[in-house]
Amino acid sequence: MTDLATLTAAELAAAYAARAASPSEAVAAVLRRAEVARETLNAFVLIDHEGATEQARAATERWRRGEPLSPVDGVPATVKDILLQRGHPTRRGSAAVPAGESWPEDAPSVARLREAGAVLVGKTTTPEYGWKGVTDSPLHGATGNPYDPARTSGGSSGGSAAAVALGAGPFSLGTDGGGSVRIPAAFCGIFALKPTYGRVPLYPASAFGTLAHVGPMTRDAADAALLLDVISRSDSRDWSQLAPPSSPFTAALVGGAARVRGLRIAYSPRLREVRVDREVADAVDRAVDRLAGLGAEVTLVDPPLPSFDEMREAFHVLWFSGAARVTEFFDERQVAALDPGLAEVRAQGARYSALDYLAAVDVRMAMGRAMGAFHEAYDLLVTPTLPITAFATGVEVPPGSGQRRWTEWTPFTYPFNLTQQPAASLPCGRDAAGLPIGLQLVAPRHGDATVLRVAHALYEAGVAGVPEPPLPPAAPPVTRGGS
Repeated sequence: MTDLATLTAAELAAAYAARAASPSEAVAAVLRRAEVARETLNAFVLIDHEGATEQARAATERWRRGEPLSPVDGVPATVKDILLQRGHPTRRGSAAVPAGESWPEDAPSVARLREAGAVLVGKTTTPEYGWKGVTDSPLHGATGNPYDPARTSGGSSGGSAAAVALGAGPFSLGTDGGGSVRIPAAFCGIFALKPTYGRVPLYPASAFGTLAHVGPMTRDAADAALLLDVISRSDSRDWSQLAPPSSPFTAALVGGAARVRGLRIAYSPRLREVRVDREVADAVDRAVDRLAGLGAEVTLVDPPLPSFDEMREAFHVLWFSGAARVTEFFDERQVAALDPGLAEVRAQGARYSALDYLAAVDVRMAMGRAMGAFHEAYDLLVTPTLPITAFATGVEVPPGSGQRRWTEWTPFTYPFNLTQQPAASLPCGRDAAGLPIGLQLVAPRHGDATVLRVAHALYEAGVAGVPEPPLPPAAPPVTRGGS
């Protein structure tokens, strides 16, 4: 008998409509997986058994009456602990945030899920304030990878990626300021989309400014389109949101692989200078060959981006300034309790001047113009998501790499936060150790539907996707920090 926790959101909705399964049954299965993900991978900071069971019971009754609130009514979902969720603490991975407050408000994306009847199962782990590309914090400890718990899940939405991969809900809401949905998606073998900035309303505004996007993390591209249709609805609390999309993102998937024919695709395997692991490069090459086989016009070409030294410095000015801002009013005790890496970048961010910040803005504007011109010739850019597969937990950079900051091993992700373009990661193979490999699709601003359409075609063609990780046996939990 099919384990309901292994189904996609679309498959669950079809099962509900056919009365082959109920939300109560699906949520019960997902809650069991969530406990496994918490105890073996440390993917959750909170699992709401009582609330999820009650929400599922109400959704089951609506489906029984033939009156679901939406196509995702009764679908289990999780929320990264950066986004507000009414009735539960949002501690952002930080001991500096007290748990004992009223927490009366949902973030816009959470509110849209609740209105659509999705069942909110729990909150997933994040590094402190989502500041880095791996998921560990002094408050909650490290989150492991479902394919090897001794390796990182990536970050900063690492708990969400691990939860989705292990069947603890087909939907998760993540945030991405420099790769934070795409990095863990690549490491954990799932799909994730960073939409065009403003496509998904965000409140409160991120301290990292317009680098930060909210995005769907799912089992495949079809589910991401389904989730994006829900969470891209308007919310007056975000003054920078885009106008509602003109048509559903799910409609962009109709036609499948045939709709890839004739697309002009730029393939940049190294963005000029990135050193990419051989197994990663080979897997991405094979996927791009398949795109060409589907009729896309593939050209080997690098986009006109500045040097990585220039891009990384601009990103650091913006990112580290945000870290300084979010911790600006911390007292000595709170600062002493910070993740040591966050304390370092916070101090560096506080030293930047307004002129430094505006110079970094100039770099990103120039990048945006250059990529806009590039996409007049190419509908889509393809790169690896990351040059490596998952490394050990508990460290910011791969051991022995000689690197210092997470931005050194994520050269394919953060540039497209600077330009605000939609970018997705999908799994396109595994290395010899069985660890997933990610491929990145990048479109011009507002080209979210193109990203989803091509990603869906790759899933339909059997190029995207990796075998599910085995359920971990009962084992002691991953080491956690204090609470």
